[in-house]
Amino acid sequence: MDNSWYDNFLDSLYERYPHKAQLTEALMDLLTIEREAVYRRLRKDVIFHFHEAIKIAKAWNISIDAIIDVDTGYSHPFRLQTLKYIKLSKKDIEAMNAFVDWLNRFVSFPDSEYMEVSNTLPRSLFLGFPQLMRYYIFKWMYQYGTESDIYPFARVIPSKEVLQIGISYGNSFKNMADVGYIWDPLIFNYLVNDINYFTSIYLITEEDKELLKKELLAFLDYLSDVSSKGCFPETGNRVNIYISQINIDTNYSYFYSKDIRISRIRTFIKHEMYSTDTGMTENFKKWLNLKKRSSIQISGVDEPQRIEFFIKQRQLISEL
Repeated sequence: MDNSWYDNFLDSLYERYPHKAQLTEALMDLLTIEREAVYRRLRKDVIFHFHEAIKIAKAWNISIDAIIDVDTGYSHPFRLQTLKYIKLSKKDIEAMNAFVDWLNRFVSFPDSEYMEVSNTLPRSLFLGFPQLMRYYIFKWMYQYGTESDIYPFARVIPSKEVLQIGISYGNSFKNMADVGYIWDPLIFNYLVNDINYFTSIYLITEEDKELLKKELLAFLDYLSDVSSKGCFPETGNRVNIYISQINIDTNYSYFYSKDIRISRIRTFIKHEMYSTDTGMTENFKKWLNLKKRSSIQISGVDEPQRIEFFIKQRQLISEL
C-alpha cells in the first residue's frame, strides 16, 4: 500500500485542529509523547504507530475506513454517531463535549458557514428551550428504545450537564459567520400531529401539553425576532431562513469553510451521519443551495410572507 492513506489521516487531524500549534499540543496530551516526536510524525519522517492511530481515531471520532478507502469512486463513506441521551455514559458525555469544542473552533473561522434543510425543528435553534429538548429525547426513546425505555414525557428529565451541553451547542451556531435554514412547509404541523398522538395514548398529559404549548409559542416569538432582523439577536451574525414550497424528505446539512468541509445527515431523530469527504460536501453545498429555487425567504426581506407564516404557526400551536 502506498502512503496516500497517511496523507488522508494527517488531513483529518488538521480538519480537527487547523493550526499546527494546536494540533501539536493536542497530540502531545493525547499520546503522551514529546513535542519533537509529534513534529516527526507530522513531517512524515516517521508515521504514527498503529496503536497511536487507533487511539487518535477513537478519541477524535475519525473514520479509519474512510481514510484507508482512498479511491472511493462513486462511494462516499459516512460515519454514524450514536448517543443514548438518557443514562449517558462518560464516553457519551465526552463525545458531546468534543463536538461542541470542535464547533467552537469551527466558528472561529471568519468564513464559517452552516446550512440545514430539514423537516423537523433544527436542534441548533431549539436547544435553548428545555421542554423541546425533553420532547425530542422522549420521542426518540418511544420510537427507537426498548420497551423498558418507553417513559411518559413527565419522567424524561435530562441532567443539568446534558442541558448545559445543549445550550453550548446552540450558542456555537449563533457565533457562525453565516447560517441558513430551509424548512419543510409543514414543519410545525408534523410536530403538533405527533404531540396530539402522544397525548391520545396518555404518554403526554394535558399539563405536559400546556408546558410544550407555552414553550413553542415562546420559540415562535424567538424565531420571528431572528427572521425579522435577519440575524441572531445575541450576536448579530447573519441568518437566512427559507420555507420550501416542496416537502422535504429528510434532514441534511453541511459545515463549510476554506479549511473544513463536513456534510451531515440526521437519522433516527437524534443520530447523525457525518462525512469528511470534500467532494461529498461540495455536492451537499450545491444541492442544498439549489433548494432555494423552490423556497421563499422569510428572513429580513419579505415581511408579508414572514408575518403570514408566523400567524399560521401560532394559530396551529394555539389549537394544541
